[in-house]
Amino acid sequence: MDPSYQRGPYTGLDWVQATHLYERVIASENEALQIRATVELGWLSEDVPESILAQMVPILVELLGRPLGDHQPSIQEAAAYCLNCFTRRGDGALCMHVGQSGAIPSILGLLPQSAGRFQRILAKCLRNIVSCDSLSRVILARNGGLEVILDVIASCSDDTRPYLLEILSALVMVREVRRVLVNLDGLSLLIESAGNGKMVSRTRAAHAIGLLGVTRRLRQKLVDLGVIPVLVGLLQDGDMLAKLTAGNALGIISSHVDYLRPVARAGAIPLFAELLEGPDPLGKEIAEDVFCILAVAEENAVLIAGHLVRVLQGGNDEAKAAAADVLWDLSGYKHSVSVVRESGAIPLLIGLLSCGNNDVREKAAGAVTQLSYNEADREDLVNAGAVPILLRLLHDESEEVKDNAAEALINFSEDPSLSDRISEVFDIPAFQNILDRLARIRASDEHMVRSLDRMNVEQFTEDPELA
Repeated sequence: MDPSYQRGPYTGLDWVQATHLYERVIASENEALQIRATVELGWLSEDVPESILAQMVPILVELLGRPLGDHQPSIQEAAAYCLNCFTRRGDGALCMHVGQSGAIPSILGLLPQSAGRFQRILAKCLRNIVSCDSLSRVILARNGGLEVILDVIASCSDDTRPYLLEILSALVMVREVRRVLVNLDGLSLLIESAGNGKMVSRTRAAHAIGLLGVTRRLRQKLVDLGVIPVLVGLLQDGDMLAKLTAGNALGIISSHVDYLRPVARAGAIPLFAELLEGPDPLGKEIAEDVFCILAVAEENAVLIAGHLVRVLQGGNDEAKAAAADVLWDLSGYKHSVSVVRESGAIPLLIGLLSCGNNDVREKAAGAVTQLSYNEADREDLVNAGAVPILLRLLHDESEEVKDNAAEALINFSEDPSLSDRISEVFDIPAFQNILDRLARIRASDEHMVRSLDRMNVEQFTEDPELA
């Protein structure tokens, strides 16, 4: 506020007495004194007990709602400054109290009428309020807040714009606001808010983008407006929550064949590999899902496989399991079979079959089994020493590992070019036991399918309306 107002020593004050003094000043007719006292209250707010400040909120809200006069700075600016100081306090309880005490409609009314410092103070205060309180967001939305914010953004100074974008990112957490934002052509501002401002605000915007991107029409509009590089930038520079949110949103954007290559060209694949190697389990899950989407494009699959091989060569068992799981999925893609083989992953997967980590063994065994359905890969698997390891896995403690090992060995045995090299597998009791169990499961499945078919036919013929 006014630099002529100098903060003095306020230690040892009787806050109750000071409150009564402030109330008497506000009740007076001296606007200059009211402004000075209100500004000093803002300065003091860092030291004043929160319970005392809460008592001051209704007074300040009333000052904020007064008609604008000619005095500069105005009492409204002083009240906004003071409330802005309040909303920066503590754990957010006072901020919520301000938002739910009637300040929001007054701030909305003043924003279009203000400029410069006054407008910036109003924007900061409103930003603080809606950032910490979901109910305040609803109050803002129901008072026409979105329309006002969009209009003010279009005409405000560069110094105020970041705060308004942060308000927008908080507002779009309300579902009804997202619908209106689309109708008002505000998506470009939402994308801008995902690329600028505080990390928590950028994360909120990315979350809203992910929610909107589920719809095909909006997904295309977001891409046309430049959302991909913005999300990739957040995936690269954000904190962990921002990376997870941006990664998830990129996964949603990628779920259309037209955007597989643009996402990869923007540099997303190495960043998802970092997420896969990172400490967060959700990050691994997101990276796995997005890799499986992006790998639908063959050139993406080549890049992804290269990063997965690097992960398999590392020392992180959780990351190895995640990488093997992706390779398991990629091995089922028609074009990716050769990609996995040419990446050099097969010897690494064979090595992981002897890993002490059960999850790693299961994922590697699944990938090996999937690869064993392809003739060229069967040859490479056998040459890499898969057979003796798979034979040992028939005695593994994991039923899934045992079943996958048996399935791969069956595929080898049915290959005329390999049957002689693994004929001894049929003499192993454990292998015969698994074969018998698999045969019973298949027979049970076939019986169930026949029963369901028969039941459907009987229901059809006995339907009285069709008789």
